Parts: sequence; structure tokens; C-alpha cells
Amino acid sequence: MTHLSYEQLPIIDLSAADRGPQARALLHAQLHSAAHDVGFFQLIGHGITRAETDALLGAMHAFFALPEADRLALDNVNSPHFRGYTRTGDERTGGARDWRDQLDIGAERPARTPGPGEPAYWWLEGPNQWPAALPELRTAALAWIDRLGGVAQRLLHELLTAIGAPADFYDPIFGDHAHPHLKLVRYPGSADDGADQGVGAHKDYGFLTLLLQDQVGGLQVQREDGLFHDVPPLEGAFVVNLGELLEVATNGYLLATNHRVVSPPGATERFSVPFFYNPRLDARVEPLPFPHASTAPGITDDPTNPLFAEYGYNELKGKLRAHPLVAERHHGNLLTPA
Repeated sequence: MTHLSYEQLPIIDLSAADRGPQARALLHAQLHSAAHDVGFFQLIGHGITRAETDALLGAMHAFFALPEADRLALDNVNSPHFRGYTRTGDERTGGARDWRDQLDIGAERPARTPGPGEPAYWWLEGPNQWPAALPELRTAALAWIDRLGGVAQRLLHELLTAIGAPADFYDPIFGDHAHPHLKLVRYPGSADDGADQGVGAHKDYGFLTLLLQDQVGGLQVQREDGLFHDVPPLEGAFVVNLGELLEVATNGYLLATNHRVVSPPGATERFSVPFFYNPRLDARVEPLPFPHASTAPGITDDPTNPLFAEYGYNELKGKLRAHPLVAERHHGNLLTPA
């Protein structure tokens, strides 16, 4: 029998920050607990309208309804910047294939090729690939990145305040040259080999992730009992989780939590839209000054997943592992010999 406290994640109402000192103090207590104890929560009161959500979802569904040839015209294997379409089964988590297809989108910037002596992570900057038949997708996706970047910044300010840290401590490593990342994801149902890995267990490597999921379900979060528990969809909410950078910044006081997606049964499709709030690629994440620092337990040590001070190296490491076909075609010199 599932423990009652695991039936839903904590629910955080961000709009409480505008309802006076008492409501904001309660928000901070709830946010502190959710981020310190769970690392995951449902966010409501975020200000994103149903019309904005419908515009993005409508364009996303239209994209996945395109003929396969039109989607493959945007194959991310053609992008040294890891942008574009990944066909079902071509992405890897924990070395095993993820049974989903997706479109990876980032800030729209010119292609950058690292010069002599420059870090290889500058390859991650570049243009997106867009379907010519769906101009509304570009409009909706870039608007979503802009809007959710604003929500994530506000949430981060409230979270830092909640644990007694300066709200704007990390503002300098975001700004106009931050490195946001948006995925439009479809899970097509059960894999042909019976494996149920939609996405394997992992932690995100940025600051915050804001996930819009449909009503099908399948997201699971590892809780204090060590087991993976379902996250029931909550209409109008974003599922928020903390990334590894916040765990590192607080020496483990805030949690980056393992999560996964189990494929929906049969031919049931599931759609989700994760948005990753990430700093500049060359950002160095300094330790956060906050009153609870002395009680921080230290970060999780995973020898297979070393964490680097400069954010870009963490993202590049993840991309090279997750997209082996792109890595082999464009970045063979960066791959470690087996």
C-alpha cells in the first residue's frame, strides 16, 4: 500500500508571493520544505494562461502529426549543436534507449564553432531546426521559452529567499546569454521489445525544470523510501524539479531527485513539454551563502557522473551520452575511448 504522503507531490502556489507578508511567509515555508525534503513539487499560480498553453500544445501536436519524412528533415544528427528531431529509440539514458521521439529547441543563436583554446561546450550554441510547414511552432516555442524563463527566475528568487539566501545571488549567471532548453516530447506507447523505459532514471543538470504533462501520466519520482512513485497529473500545474546545480550550490541541502518515465500501455500516446532553466554555458556556480549551509549533508557522489564547476561542461557531457549518433558524427574527438 502506498503511503498517503506519496500520493501527490507538494503543491506550491507561486501567486501567494503577491498576497501580503503572511501568505508569502507560508509560501516560503512550503517551498523550503518541498525543495529540501523532496526536490519536486507541483507549481500553480504561475501566471501562464490557458491560451498560451493551448498555442504551444496545438503546434506540438501538429508537429508530431507531420509525415515522418518532414520530421526527419529536422534530424538532430545534422546539427552539431544537438538541436532538432530525435526519432524514437535514438536517445539514451543510463546507456539504454528511451522510447520516445522529441524536438530539442534552445535559444535562437548563430552557430558557434569553438576556436583554438575555447571550451568545447560552445558547440551547444547554434540555430534551431524548424518545420517549414509549421511557422506557428517557432512562434509558440520561442514565446514559451521566454515566458517560462520569467516564471523560473521568479520561482528561483522565492526559493532562495525561502532558505534565507540573497534572492538575486545567481542573477549574474543568467541574463541575456542564459542557455534555456525546451523539449517537445511524444511517448508512442509500449516499445516493440516489451521494455517500459520511456526515459530512464536520471537527475537534471541545470537549476530548475518546469514540466507541462498531459493527463496520461507515467512520470515517477524516487521518494525517501527509495521507491519510484507516480506523479498524478494536476490540471494547469507545472511539475517542478531541482537540478544538480542547485544541489551543488547548496552542498546537498536542496535535492536533485532521480525521476523516470514509464511508457504508457499499448498504443497510448503521452505528450510532455519539459523546460530547463539553465545559466550561461560559461557560468561558474559559486556556493550559495545561506543560514543552513552548516547543516548541508554534502552532494551525492556518483563516480559515473562527475560534476564540473562550469555549467557548459555538464551539459556537454550529458548531450554526448544521450545522443550518441550526433556525438559520433560531429564530435568524435570529444568521446572517451571505450
